[in-house]
Amino acid sequence: MVRRVSSPTASWTNWVGNQSCRPAELAAPADEGEVVSLVRRAARQGMHVRAAGAGHSFTPVVTTDGLLLDLRSLGGIRSIDAERRRVVAGPATTIGEFGEPLWSAGLSLVNQGDIVAQQIAGAVSTATHGSGLRLGSFSSSVRRVRLVTGNGEVVEIGEDDPQRLHAVQAAVGMLGVITEVELEVARAYRLREQVEHWSWEEAWGRFEELAGAHRHYSFFWMPSEDSAALYGLAADGDSLADRCHVKIYDEVDETTPDSDEPRRRVGPAYVIYPMVYEPNFHELEYFVPYDRGRDALAAMRELMLARLPASVFPMEVRTVGPDDAFLSHSYARETVVISVSGTPGTDYDPYLRDVDRLLGEFDARVHWGKLHFLTQEQLFERYPRAEDFVAIRRELDPAGTFLNPHLEPLFA
Repeated sequence: MVRRVSSPTASWTNWVGNQSCRPAELAAPADEGEVVSLVRRAARQGMHVRAAGAGHSFTPVVTTDGLLLDLRSLGGIRSIDAERRRVVAGPATTIGEFGEPLWSAGLSLVNQGDIVAQQIAGAVSTATHGSGLRLGSFSSSVRRVRLVTGNGEVVEIGEDDPQRLHAVQAAVGMLGVITEVELEVARAYRLREQVEHWSWEEAWGRFEELAGAHRHYSFFWMPSEDSAALYGLAADGDSLADRCHVKIYDEVDETTPDSDEPRRRVGPAYVIYPMVYEPNFHELEYFVPYDRGRDALAAMRELMLARLPASVFPMEVRTVGPDDAFLSHSYARETVVISVSGTPGTDYDPYLRDVDRLLGEFDARVHWGKLHFLTQEQLFERYPRAEDFVAIRRELDPAGTFLNPHLEPLFA
């Protein structure tokens, strides 16, 4: 039986509290069949439909005045094929829930970020990623998707249909409701951590060398004395103003023992990756071509120093490898990731718009789950396959059932 909450006071809010909505109906289907029934009924009534994951997007990708689906009952690992390095999971399976089952089968996720509470369908749909110049986003690992389309039809899209697969790999929920996803994974691997505090010149000046030499090279740059505490970055009593919290991860073999030594941990990848953040920030994350990354970072540092205290949150810097997903930030190019945040309770919009204008000069693409100011004109300029994606969206959802006021101006 579908659980429904139809009260006019029923609402949904994301994890940091900057996005909320009061849908006409909230429903929690127990299985794919109930998803089909709900979508068909909504389509007949002319209602829009969105699916809520773990609520880790800062953008209004979930918000709707129509039907909002809570897919938490559709979680869990469904199968693991160790020989083919494949895992099949329900859409609500969190990233953290992949760790131990895959490890027991001698496997690991190819890569992941430091937050593990996101549901896999949401992570895939927004091209959520980790760090590493040779490593793609979650979308790049998708090999098959099962979803309910705008007319309530169940379709499977796999490797035998590469055009639609590359569309659905990062579709922001616009092609249908994902009910199952198959990922290609890696052989189990262990990581050694190296965390250092370096000057800007040390971290930025050798950026290309270090990004190429290590599996993961990333850093947080602190514009002021107050910056490190906002993300819980230990300073050991030393000032971190205009300095960098550097993170380097490399694979190790079985001769290197596990270790819990702070800043020098060694262990299974899924144990080393996660960090815990307070929901005290509203994040913008843009992606610039790798060959323009150092110039973009230098320009961002100057902008942030000029915009203090609005720019007090650290700037996080990472890399991502190229992939084939049409709406991916890293479609057909290596990228440098630049993340900054606004402080809740302040008027941070002017600062973030300055960031948008600056990084737009570097052909920046956006993270679909994080604050951005992308226009439709910019979408078609910066995403070479945007037109192909829109054509597939219209094919699978001709009535625009899965659009909302945030997505419609870009993709209708």
